[in-house]
Amino acid sequence: MKRLLVVFLISVWSLNVIAARVDTLQVQSEAMNKLVKNVVILPDNYDGSNAFPVVYLLHGAGGNHADWVTKVPAVKSYADHYQVLIVCPDGGRTSWYFDSPVDPSMQYETYVSSELVSQIDQTYKTIASPKGRAITGLSMGGHGAFYLAFRHQDVWGAAGSMSGGVDIRPFPNNWDIAKRLGTYAENKANWEENTVTNLVYLLDGRRLKLVFDCGVDDFFYGVNQRLHQKLVERNIPHDYTERPGGHTWEYWTNSVKYHLLYFNDFFGNN
Repeated sequence: MKRLLVVFLISVWSLNVIAARVDTLQVQSEAMNKLVKNVVILPDNYDGSNAFPVVYLLHGAGGNHADWVTKVPAVKSYADHYQVLIVCPDGGRTSWYFDSPVDPSMQYETYVSSELVSQIDQTYKTIASPKGRAITGLSMGGHGAFYLAFRHQDVWGAAGSMSGGVDIRPFPNNWDIAKRLGTYAENKANWEENTVTNLVYLLDGRRLKLVFDCGVDDFFYGVNQRLHQKLVERNIPHDYTERPGGHTWEYWTNSVKYHLLYFNDFFGNN
């Protein structure tokens, strides 16, 4: 009997894993004059009659819109479990989700925070307010999620970062950041104005709910520690976790579960 029960439970779980619907939505970006692909994961019971909250899930440098759904297939089951839409935009291989002041082809702040959000709310039945929107991401996407949410608190009500590059200044020669902002030596203001840790002044501690974490073996560990300390000094409430791990998909596969649980509580309280 116990063996039959285990088989039944595994079968039910397997059905739940594949129950979610996965769309690839192409959105025209007027800011960049191109079509951008986005993965949209819909919970199994989505039929357009009820409004659902939305979690925007950003990829890292070198990735694309399909990273999360292919490398962490369980995100499909999380859409079912938490009854949310999960949107994974293509943020360019190294856009850093800025509106680049030096490269007009890289205007991903406008794309994600305005063009994409607007199109998602038009295409799907969503809770179209900050109470029904959250955003998180890994590495470059962790920076992007905090960057966008800090600057657009009228769009998102909760934000997270997994192993995020939350201070780009220690990495002036990495991941094409200089191609997006200009070199640090010649464009210091661009770097200072567009690094997450310098945007804490935008937070009032009441509107935007924050969760972030980083592995202790990660090269972004130090900048995440410093952001945590800065938020503590400013009395900005947040959830911050350090756990074993490096800059790996194994770490993010585990981390995203905690972020979605945090967002589920946020949506429930609203």
